[in-house]
Amino acid sequence: MLGAVILILLLFGISQPILGNLQKEHKWVKAGLLNQMYWYHMFFGLVYWTYAQLNRSDSVNYYNHTFAWRNWFDSFAAGTDFIEWMAFPFVRWFGFNYDMMMFLTTWLGFWGFVYFYLFFKENLRFNPKFEGWDAITIFMFLPNMHFWTASLGKGAVIFAGIGFLVYGLSWPQKRIPHIAFGSFLCYMVRPHILFAILIGMGVGFVLGREKVPLYQKYMVVVFAIGMSIYVYEDLIVYLGYDPNNLAGSFEEESALNMQRLQAAGSAVDMGSYSLPMKLFTFWFRPLFVDSPNILGIAVSFENALYIYMFSKIVRKDFITYIKIAPAMVKMSAVVFISISISMTFVMSNLGIIIRQKSQIMYFMLFVVVAFMDWQKTNRIKKRGEIFNRIVEEERRRLAEAELVEK
Repeated sequence: MLGAVILILLLFGISQPILGNLQKEHKWVKAGLLNQMYWYHMFFGLVYWTYAQLNRSDSVNYYNHTFAWRNWFDSFAAGTDFIEWMAFPFVRWFGFNYDMMMFLTTWLGFWGFVYFYLFFKENLRFNPKFEGWDAITIFMFLPNMHFWTASLGKGAVIFAGIGFLVYGLSWPQKRIPHIAFGSFLCYMVRPHILFAILIGMGVGFVLGREKVPLYQKYMVVVFAIGMSIYVYEDLIVYLGYDPNNLAGSFEEESALNMQRLQAAGSAVDMGSYSLPMKLFTFWFRPLFVDSPNILGIAVSFENALYIYMFSKIVRKDFITYIKIAPAMVKMSAVVFISISISMTFVMSNLGIIIRQKSQIMYFMLFVVVAFMDWQKTNRIKKRGEIFNRIVEEERRRLAEAELVEK
């Protein structure tokens, strides 16, 4: 464990110049807050490490399997093998033990939070409040989000990939390295996530309110379609479906996944649920009444917050907003809805649901706070209009009074 402690301190030092450059680029970045987030995330790395000592964890298998590969690039493939490919040089060449690999991957997950934070902040005009507290700061410190992204495994890697990707898409002309790196991580861990983001990106840029040249919109759409076609067959094969009989293999694989997940414990009968109930289960359960264990009870508090935030968009003017929303909001909405629907057909275990939804809940939260941001902008605009009208009426009244005096 001593090696892991030294590594944590070393990684903190490496992070400082990177955070410093981000602070120079974005004047509103608070490096102190991001440093607090670093130690908070490393604490959850310790929590997960402790959890892995007492429970079966895939992280142990990822670490042990790196010794089974003869050469580094033998393990270069999408899915589980990719995690082992990432771990291979550190374990085999630099002698990292299990503890060190756990915290190294936790550090990668930390950067997912950094870039999601930047994505939120630069796409909002105001700091949305939750009972007087800064909502974005609360979102960045949600325990469940940190727990499942703080270990050697797919969760930390895919979360970091999505963070880099959405940050890059906020300004694609200047952030090609972020887009490339984020896309690479997403594709190699879960191609369907990249597939959904590409579709969402295309929809967002075409329908977004931003005033950009039409040719740029078409370029983005062509890129999204091209990449979607490129990854389509690999995606279908990766998910275990037959490209020549997609519908039949989807039904067969979905039924098989249902059986596997139900056998894993804490099962819910998702197969008999309507689509709205499936989505509610995926987004907001477990709640306190059906929490399978202590972890489920802790997650219930977070799910209660999700329900509260989701209730913020159950407004008539949300339809008006989403029609005129910027590209990033529409992209986030498409990604959140499409991935949620697809996952409800293969998820029937609350434990798996808790882990998987951590990858996409920030998309929902971003849509909510962007809507709140728009509402606040409208309120200020209306107050300004009322003030201008009052001033104009007062000027008219004074002018009329002067005429009467004359």
